[in-house]
Amino acid sequence: MPNRRILSLWFPRLGAERLIRAEPWLAERPFATVAVHGGAQVLASLSAEASRAGLHRGQPLRDAHAMCADLVTRPAIPHREAAFLGALHRWAGKYSPWVASEPPDALVIDLTGCAHLFGGEEPLADQVAQDCADLGLSVRVGLADTLGAAWALARFAGAEMQSHRSGDAIEQEAHATRAKAGKRRHWERGGTTPPRAASVSDSGRIAAPGQSWSALSPLPVASLRIDTDTQEQLKRLGLRRVGDLLGQPRAGLARRFGRGLVDRLDQATGSAPEPVSPARPPDRFAVRLSFPDPIGLAEDVTAALERMVQRLCATLKDKGRGARTLRLEAHRCDHEMRWLSVTAATAHADPHRLLPLLTIKLDVLEAGPGIDMLRLEAIAHEPVHTRAMAGHAEAAARGMARQQGSAALEDLIGRIGARLGPEAVTRRHPASSHIPEKTAQVLAAAWSEPARDWPAPPVPRPLLLWPPEPVHAPDDPRPPERFRWRGRVFARLAATGPERITPEWWLDEPAWRSGPRDYWRVETDRGERLWLFYAHGGTMSSGWFCQGAFA
Repeated sequence: MPNRRILSLWFPRLGAERLIRAEPWLAERPFATVAVHGGAQVLASLSAEASRAGLHRGQPLRDAHAMCADLVTRPAIPHREAAFLGALHRWAGKYSPWVASEPPDALVIDLTGCAHLFGGEEPLADQVAQDCADLGLSVRVGLADTLGAAWALARFAGAEMQSHRSGDAIEQEAHATRAKAGKRRHWERGGTTPPRAASVSDSGRIAAPGQSWSALSPLPVASLRIDTDTQEQLKRLGLRRVGDLLGQPRAGLARRFGRGLVDRLDQATGSAPEPVSPARPPDRFAVRLSFPDPIGLAEDVTAALERMVQRLCATLKDKGRGARTLRLEAHRCDHEMRWLSVTAATAHADPHRLLPLLTIKLDVLEAGPGIDMLRLEAIAHEPVHTRAMAGHAEAAARGMARQQGSAALEDLIGRIGARLGPEAVTRRHPASSHIPEKTAQVLAAAWSEPARDWPAPPVPRPLLLWPPEPVHAPDDPRPPERFRWRGRVFARLAATGPERITPEWWLDEPAWRSGPRDYWRVETDRGERLWLFYAHGGTMSSGWFCQGAFA
């Protein structure tokens, strides 16, 4: 069996370059994405121009603007960056089927037995770099026998190790290690730089098989993926490179720094296993049908759809899923593609309910010179559960009738939504508020369930509601004997109330700045029953208003 070979791909500017792909002009300016860390705004991802301006990742935004006045920033959007990394995950599958993501900005590929398909490891690494350059992405590659070694080479190979402390680093090390450290690090004070290990390629990022130790030795201890506190403790003792640790007794390292450091060393050198666990591919439900001769008649397309919908629904049922949104693609013989999409009111896998939604919109497809191939995909699907009616025969029959009635309503919503759009069909739902105009909310019927229990108000509510309209009447909390509204004069025959409603104190409603309201049901001499209220006044003046009418 060939030696295990792991390729690590690190995209150091993933967040910034994702936005540069959409707005190319950002590449000409210092550009960075901004994230909130510990209550402060810091730079999350930088473009090449921003790095050349002296900015660095994790730098506070105010310091960055002080250093670079023309810095352009955008907020970091982690979930979109994760989706972009997922797209790169699918791209990396061309090199090996064993690909894993390392959020937020890296991929790991198990290349065991695959490199020869691309002419070897170095040609493969060159092709990866070229593909990323074509995509507008910066990438750093590391290839070794272990995941830890590949991770370290991708991020630290070829980079100068810098000290975060001023002065001679040797003078600041512990006394017990000062003598050995002086011999080991004499070249950092003007001596000859030690030669690069022969097992590492010219780029310094490909370690030859079996040479992980030699490749790791010149790298800083941060390449072992250990926490910052452990790194600082090792630096204070003069242990700055991985090679300084490889010769140390493991028992002493474990007692001083814990098992985490020793485990990372063993993983990087191959003494401890660290498997690459690829992500499970998402379920994709799609079928296609190719034709020996191009078709263009609506009857032929409908007949083909019947076969495709049945196959698609059978696959969905096997996985316990239901289609919510379907996409139909028509590939024409002139190498053009036309498509349409439909959304069902509920997710299901019944071909007799999905087919009418597609046939309704077939007229938007242009067959042109003819259709060579049809492709049908469930681009949105949800889990569904089979329901079995059991018990008394009459109860089961009533349950089946309710289920059929619900399915008929859902099909009607789906057909209307296919014509007008899913958002055009709405239904009202109760809302948790005692303010009259906020006791109900409007939801899209395709994405909501019918309201089962509508809470009854403490007192009757009017059938019609409108925004409060001023009523000309004396400024008195008692219901007026006569008042003028909408240009007509009314006389009060009877009044029922009051019902006091106060605004929600945690919200600022502009219409409720007039303070508490006393609502009255007033019967007039014109035969109308109006819903009047007296506003007691807050930041606005008091007075009478009309907001609704009873049936």
